[in-house]
Amino acid sequence: MSKIPEDLRYTKEHEWVKVEGELVRVGITDYAQEKLGEVVFVELPEVGNKFTAMAAMGTVESVKAVSEVYAPVAGEIVEVNQAVVNEPALLNRSPYEEGWLVKIRPEDPGQVDSLLTAEKYADLIKE
Repeated sequence: MSKIPEDLRYTKEHEWVKVEGELVRVGITDYAQEKLGEVVFVELPEVGNKFTAMAAMGTVESVKAVSEVYAPVAGEIVEVNQAVVNEPALLNRSPYEEGWLVKIRPEDPGQVDSLLTAEKYADLIKE
């Protein structure tokens, strides 16, 4: 059973979002990493890159598949987790803590409110 922390928001494409002051931290969900299997490569955007909401901003590659990672909100990349680029397995071991991907300064912080709650995300991934 996938872990779905209550204090995060989620996208239908399996990204999670945590509001941290005026920034949002973004990663992929436990469910996503389970479906991918062993992650072997992570490609992330550069600091300063800007994205519209739900634009592809990187990729996560596993032994099974390559998946796009989408920007859950429009904004500018202000930090990239270099640890996960250097050690992609962090996504499998710790998707919500050490395995985060980027921090974004959202153009409109209110966009986070339109993302899925933990309860709605749990409904989405029911099998």
